[in-house]
Amino acid sequence: MPPDTQAVRASMVRKLAAQGVREARVLAAMEAIERHRFVDSALAAQAYEDTSLPIGLGQTISKPSVVARMLDLLLQGRAQPLGRVLEIGTGCGYQAAVLSRLAAEVYSIERLRGLHERARENLRPLRLANLHLLLGDGMQGYAKGAPYAAMIAAAGGQAIPPAWLEQLAPGGRLVAPVETAAGLQALVVVDHTPGGMRQTVLEPVHFVPLKAGVL
Repeated sequence: MPPDTQAVRASMVRKLAAQGVREARVLAAMEAIERHRFVDSALAAQAYEDTSLPIGLGQTISKPSVVARMLDLLLQGRAQPLGRVLEIGTGCGYQAAVLSRLAAEVYSIERLRGLHERARENLRPLRLANLHLLLGDGMQGYAKGAPYAAMIAAAGGQAIPPAWLEQLAPGGRLVAPVETAAGLQALVVVDHTPGGMRQTVLEPVHFVPLKAGVL
């Protein structure tokens, strides 16, 4: 990749807007963060294409359109910046970096030590003071940082783990892939309303499986 990828990122953002991403704050954050720095150098030329890419240990960096869609959902209807956010599945650290520009504070948890260390290396040059990387079991959330104004997951299980719902603040929103009865995955939004948890099932998606434990 050339040293200055601003024009390429701007083109990616225009395509995201044309696909229906409405939240200007999401588009600005994705234009600011250099995605090619989060993938192997051999794949850098594909970094701004709308495709997922391998990041090692059987994991992938999500398509820009999927990242933008999920962040757009998190911010939908919120005029104020997000407060404290929990991300489950740090991966290479790209989405965490984008989130850091949208929230007051971000906790990002990863169960695979190799990816946790890689994300730390990728993010170190950015010096994001409001981003905290954690090695742990994402299915348990991170109770010490709760409650969260928003939660976002980069892996899908058969159901939303109870710990996530317990750690979601009143008025908070959770966006995650969840396995459907047909064995496929769909994007799900959970809102913590005065009447309880309200779940909305959206479009089909494909994420890596949600797993417990730390490796």
